[in-house]
Amino acid sequence: MEPDVVLQHLQVVRAEAAADGIRLLEFRSPEGHDLPAFTPGSHVAVKVPSGAMRNYSLCNDPRERHRYVIAVKREALGRGGSVGLVDRVTVGDSIEVAPPRNLFELSMTAPSYIFIAGGIGITPILSMIRAIGDKPFHLYYLTRSAGHTAFLAELAEPPFAGHVTLHHDNGDPKAAFDLWPALETPTKAHVYCCGPRPLMDAVRDMSGHWPAAAINFEDFGSDLVRPRADDTPFSIQLGRSGAVLEVPVGTTILETLRAHGGHVPSSCESGTCGTCRTGVLEGEPDHRDLVLTPAERRSAIMICVSRAKTPLLVLDL
Repeated sequence: MEPDVVLQHLQVVRAEAAADGIRLLEFRSPEGHDLPAFTPGSHVAVKVPSGAMRNYSLCNDPRERHRYVIAVKREALGRGGSVGLVDRVTVGDSIEVAPPRNLFELSMTAPSYIFIAGGIGITPILSMIRAIGDKPFHLYYLTRSAGHTAFLAELAEPPFAGHVTLHHDNGDPKAAFDLWPALETPTKAHVYCCGPRPLMDAVRDMSGHWPAAAINFEDFGSDLVRPRADDTPFSIQLGRSGAVLEVPVGTTILETLRAHGGHVPSSCESGTCGTCRTGVLEGEPDHRDLVLTPAERRSAIMICVSRAKTPLLVLDL
């Protein structure tokens, strides 16, 4: 972790199903203390049972100081973080949580809002809607089916009721919701979109004629850490000791170093904070972060998400 980031030991006071494959978790201070404040769109880094840090959006009202609420989708093909939280964490457990950070800031000065959520992307949107008071808004919430729709009952109550368009595609791409009527004509509204990468890409394509400041996306790297179909194993060599380590598919450089007793400062583990930046002495990285500039990528790598294009990377470690 970064030296100035102190993990809090919070207690799980609620752990329940929010939808098929989605679990709601509520954390509070065991001593009843207030928690660090957060703003709409914030997320927290949670230490999952495997010991890794994973980011999850806060979905409760930002005015609440006594609790953090997240919803976790069980990703069977992910790196195990969500599986551990969904399958193993129960009420009464102690969980280490980093202070909130916000990479999806909500403009409180916008006259109105269009919210677009795909699946578990609803979580930061809920926090935003709770924060805007009586300003006009409309939420487009797109999911696979009613059973996969988290917070379905809650969305039928104020402040959501009457302002939500729900759509289920039942897994059929041909049944995808058409967002073009909502985005065809730019207005003074601000648009906030969170969900799978294809949804965000589609919204980007449809909103290119809007003012850039009015279009906002939540992406703190969740897609960056998922294994890709074309991933291959590679090796890293530690430049200072000469030790060579194998990095298999589905494992990051950071995780490999940890497994061999190495310690490198880290925080987000999603390619967004810059803490685990490491120098590259030889080899060509496969950059997957959201931090490094093109110039910086010539000599550095974010080892929490990026991999290698060459069989060997020599790192300045």
